[in-house]
Amino acid sequence: MHWTDQISGVLDHAERLDTDLEYFAEHYLKIRPKAGGVVPFKLNPVQRKLHQIIEEQRAKTGMVRIVVLKARQEGVSTYVAGRYYHKTIKKPGFLTAIVAHEKPAVRNLFGLVKRMHDLMPEDMRPVTGASNAEELKFSNIDSGYLVSVATEDGAGRSSTAQALHASEAAFWVNLKEQLAALMETVPDLPDTEIIVETTGNQFGDEFHQFWCKALAGENSFLAVFLPWSEDPTYRKALPDDFVMSTEEKQLAELHKLDAEQIYWRRCKIADKGDINYFKREYPLTPDEAFLASSFDSFIPHELVLRARKNDHKGTGPLIVGVDPARFGTDSTAIAWRRGSSIEKIEKRHGLDTMQVAGWVAQIMRDDKPAKVNIDVGGLGAGIYDRLVEQGYGGTFGSGLLNAVNFGSKPVEPPPLDDSGKASGGPANRRAEMWSHLKTALEGSSFSLPDSDSLQTDICGPGYRYMSDGRLVLESKDDMKKRGMPSPDEGDAVALCFSEPGGAPVVANSNFNRPIVYPSSGIA
Repeated sequence: MHWTDQISGVLDHAERLDTDLEYFAEHYLKIRPKAGGVVPFKLNPVQRKLHQIIEEQRAKTGMVRIVVLKARQEGVSTYVAGRYYHKTIKKPGFLTAIVAHEKPAVRNLFGLVKRMHDLMPEDMRPVTGASNAEELKFSNIDSGYLVSVATEDGAGRSSTAQALHASEAAFWVNLKEQLAALMETVPDLPDTEIIVETTGNQFGDEFHQFWCKALAGENSFLAVFLPWSEDPTYRKALPDDFVMSTEEKQLAELHKLDAEQIYWRRCKIADKGDINYFKREYPLTPDEAFLASSFDSFIPHELVLRARKNDHKGTGPLIVGVDPARFGTDSTAIAWRRGSSIEKIEKRHGLDTMQVAGWVAQIMRDDKPAKVNIDVGGLGAGIYDRLVEQGYGGTFGSGLLNAVNFGSKPVEPPPLDDSGKASGGPANRRAEMWSHLKTALEGSSFSLPDSDSLQTDICGPGYRYMSDGRLVLESKDDMKKRGMPSPDEGDAVALCFSEPGGAPVVANSNFNRPIVYPSSGIA
């Protein structure tokens, strides 16, 4: 090899050690695997997926703000330990804070870092200053670690850190207050990172609220879900007499699981003794990560999950549902429905009335929907009026552009009891449209986009019945009172079911006439 090639190789190696975590980890970091011993740290498939997501966010925003909902023992904590150790020893003045829900967990996390540090080659290992149960300092570069427990006044809160590892956050006491205080220690600047990772706990608790808001885009965190099925070690050799149950066959088909994964799941449930605890610690979907509670959602998770996995393509006229943002953290959501399929959903935050009107006008020009249903409660009325002013309303009888008021009376007559009196049915238009959506999902052919945030929205509202038997869907305001985000995507989808029986459009010759669009749109 020519001497120039040797120098080039050395320079390339040095550069990759600085910039490529996976390369650095495999060459210089040691971990203790599940089987015991000490081995080089090679990223597993789950860790590699998480690394890719984090690097994409960092490249896009310059920072990392991630919340990870995960199955147990997938190596997420090990990945974060390796990532932050790499940064801490490479960047002078870089401080990393590790916070967990209890002392044993903190010791385990800090032990990962200490093992990586102690087993580094001497010529690569930074000089150690203070080293104890609460801190590890690298004196020659003024970097290091601070460690604390979420239930205590830990050292991390009185310092400024560039990276925060918040572990098992679902089990923190007063999570909202604790996390808010800790996030103040990490400045909102480039090259700073906060990774919150945990298994799930209770439906509706503070972490579940935090997770749902991340899914909805109502906080600065990107929600990342890592199911157990992505870990290649979660499988077990089959006994000769193994036969899947009907429920297991359905699960395997829905989630594309093989027989060894199903058998591993069966054995794990037997060990846990309770399927709900298994789902919390080894979820296949985000909602499985939260233990069942007394809360009863109007649309069950199972219906939405089945529709998410259905690749059916609908046919017929295009219907668009528009749920405008009301205020604050709400987003404007728009859904596209064609027959028995919701083709896509888009959501945008921070748009004013004119911008939403322009967005809808562009959709009407480009996609040429048969009908656009807009919720005209609140800001929606101004959007509707602006579109009509621009020539987008009144094209066909009832209108290409359709004003829908969630709070108005249902358009369909209520059912009658034995005496011929009205009894039951939906209390208002919103409950009526959501009922049509539920009926569609109860069929076997309806499909939805494969989206966790959409599932959270559709399964978010609760319900109750009035004294006369009428159905009332939980309001957005009531959902916010219990810490849950507004179901903007769910309402946009429900708006695609405004016609009697949930049909895409009324059987009306008007919709067979040529559609004439305004020649100029809204900027």
